Amino acid sequence: MYESKRFLASLLFSLLLVAMLQTPAWSQTEAERKKLEKEKKETLQKIKEAQQILSETSTRKKSSLGQLNAINRQIEARESLIQSINDELSLLNSQIREITGVIEALEEDLVRLKEEYAYMVYATSKTSNSYDRLMFIFSASTFNQMFMRIKYMQQYSEARKNQVEQIQKVKETLTNQRSTLEGKQMEQRVLLDQQVMANKDLLALKAKQRSMVRDLNEQEAELRRELAQRQKDVEELDQLIASLIRKEIERSNKNKTADRVALNSSNEAVSVSFEQSKNRLNWPVNSGFISQKFGRNPHPVMKNIMVPNDGVDIQTVKNAEVRAVFDGVVKAITPIPEPGDLKAVIMQHGEYFTVYSRLKEVNVKTGQKLKASEAVGMVYTDGNGVSMLQFQIWRNSQKLNPEAWLQNK
Repeated sequence: MYESKRFLASLLFSLLLVAMLQTPAWSQTEAERKKLEKEKKETLQKIKEAQQILSETSTRKKSSLGQLNAINRQIEARESLIQSINDELSLLNSQIREITGVIEALEEDLVRLKEEYAYMVYATSKTSNSYDRLMFIFSASTFNQMFMRIKYMQQYSEARKNQVEQIQKVKETLTNQRSTLEGKQMEQRVLLDQQVMANKDLLALKAKQRSMVRDLNEQEAELRRELAQRQKDVEELDQLIASLIRKEIERSNKNKTADRVALNSSNEAVSVSFEQSKNRLNWPVNSGFISQKFGRNPHPVMKNIMVPNDGVDIQTVKNAEVRAVFDGVVKAITPIPEPGDLKAVIMQHGEYFTVYSRLKEVNVKTGQKLKASEAVGMVYTDGNGVSMLQFQIWRNSQKLNPEAWLQNK
């Protein structure tokens, strides 16, 4: 009797384990896996975008910083992909261990159930005919004992029936868990194959990165000239933008000296709305990545050289459409001091200004009102096949980090 009770407790524990796989904790693990899968899908899209951008710059035999930026982006995305795969594998391995433990417990329980059932069948066979059962009942020495024997026979018959049902239930549960395990193991094999391929691609990209850095180091003199020209262009553009914004501040203050735009009720509402859109602004291009961040950045090749940036450089695809990031008014369209017939568009959003620079085509006019995502122009592609937009955000005369305002991508 003690062994039977202990086995019953074991069986209940096994069934409890099965039930646990349907609990919120298990569901939370599945939700986490779906989140990782979503992140992996987004990372694969980034890899695809970077690959397209890299293919456009790779049509030139000569190595360029644009190519290096695209390769760096590919490496960053591949490393993110590998981390997502590793996280998925970790969760999946945990689920496989849990399911395996349940299967082992159920298999043990099934053996015990069958053994008990076999014993019950054997015991019943000893009193299988009606004569033996009647002899067992009527050989009781008292009426109370006879009643207890009848009740025992009924309970024993019911126990056999329950035992059969329990065996069937455990078999069905075991079959379901084995099927679930096979599915998880298949997912595991797929992820392991993805992991191997991602690591292989990453090693190839890093080898290409090292080769390109060597090529660019051999072009140091040319890179220094390009850097000096860029710094000169940045300073001139900075002065031009600052001058235009200062004039707008003076105009709004009726030519009085001030350090901010004088807002009326309409402009103030736009300004507040822009402020509330921090971290949620649309990107000015549909695809691409930030190749150079706001502020002072180390040069990607030359050591101990810092490159200033008043905004962010967004490397994108050829002929990419540039769009307004927020509702506003076009305040200026101006040529920029770079080779080629390039332009910059400045839009005002209350006391905020956005700058879209390095455009080869402009689709708007000064004074025109635009809604968010409406076209401003088309990005310029240089002789190295690099299509790059320079994007800035100002609050009055203060330069802001655009990356803190754009939505995560």
